[in-house]
Amino acid sequence: MIKSKQMLAFGMVAMLGAAACGSDDTLSDAGDAVSDAADDAGDAVSDAADDAGDAVDDAADDAGDMMDDDAMDGDAMMEDGEGHSASPQVELSTVGLTYDIGGRGDQSFNDSAAAGIERAADELGISANELVPNADGSNRAELLQLQADEAELVIGVGFLFADDVVAAAADNPETLFAVIDDAMLDFDNGGVTRCEDGNCAGLTFAEEQGSFLVGAAAALKSETGTIGFIGGVSGFGLIEKFEAGFQAGAQAVNPDIVIEAQYITAAPDFDGFFAPDRAKEIALTMYDGGADIVYHAAGGSGAGLFEAAKEYSEANDSKVWGIGVDSDQYLTVDPAVQEYVLTSMLKRVDNAVFEITNAVNDGTFAGGNEVYDLSTDGVGYSTSGGYIDDITAELEDFKAQIIDGTITVPTEPS
Repeated sequence: MIKSKQMLAFGMVAMLGAAACGSDDTLSDAGDAVSDAADDAGDAVSDAADDAGDAVDDAADDAGDMMDDDAMDGDAMMEDGEGHSASPQVELSTVGLTYDIGGRGDQSFNDSAAAGIERAADELGISANELVPNADGSNRAELLQLQADEAELVIGVGFLFADDVVAAAADNPETLFAVIDDAMLDFDNGGVTRCEDGNCAGLTFAEEQGSFLVGAAAALKSETGTIGFIGGVSGFGLIEKFEAGFQAGAQAVNPDIVIEAQYITAAPDFDGFFAPDRAKEIALTMYDGGADIVYHAAGGSGAGLFEAAKEYSEANDSKVWGIGVDSDQYLTVDPAVQEYVLTSMLKRVDNAVFEITNAVNDGTFAGGNEVYDLSTDGVGYSTSGGYIDDITAELEDFKAQIIDGTITVPTEPS
């Protein structure tokens, strides 16, 4: 527009030149015409300048808006080394806690999760919906959707929820999800979160580190030089971490110690976590073979270990021990077998449940993986009963060496 109005002004100048070659009247008329044209051209240039200024202002505003939008998009895309990504934030009132098979009463994994949600209810004032899958776990997806209909945060207690949570998170982008024992990361694509909306978190543990410490305790307290390990289910990588740490800790104390290891079932048969009779049978065989301390990582099956320790001790006028897992099992087992619980490897599922709930409550929830290890008291060992009070200094020294990196604990048995 500015260019066309400049052309109009040049045209008026040319008319003035042509008029100068004519009569006085013509020159006078031409002068008036030029004067009028000059006024028009001035107005046109002024209008064009105003239009251009307005256009520049609008462009600047648009550019500023675009920069703000880009910055917001950039924030949403930022991720850290644990696969954390920006996630939707919600106002929390209800948490849906969906247990592993069996639910409350396993004296271990599920009960630890229950303790965490009870703490959240007490300290944060939230309400909790608690559901339990059927015996074969085939209704996990249905339960997750039921929870998502009512709760702002849905927690699946166990890695078997992982795939169903990915699907539920996609169907419910405004609901937040967390899974115990699965990182919820796509390692085939650089470790990004498996949930496209960033609305799911994985809560995992350095089980091998805590198991190292109870392995060291077993070796320090063993009088026979033979100890045992009972795993619930082999073949999917998780329980092998417990065995590897237990083995490494025991061998750090006594390189010549004998370690008997046996699993109840192999994946995809997960009944090994719910078979106390089978765990009791295996433990009795280990005690008969000379083991005087046996550690289990077998969920609800662990109750059979402590029954075996009591039965063997009473029948042979001796004292053998069991080591618990997940919870402080000295405090959760039947009082009749309490005196046979040497210690327990603490896997603080309760802390993880509370902390992810608190993160949602205070607006800091981030999709990705959160690892709970010795440095954060995510794993550890119990001292209830006082049976390892005489060796805690040595265990604490091992703990410090793991935290500072002097000792690297393996995640696979040798």
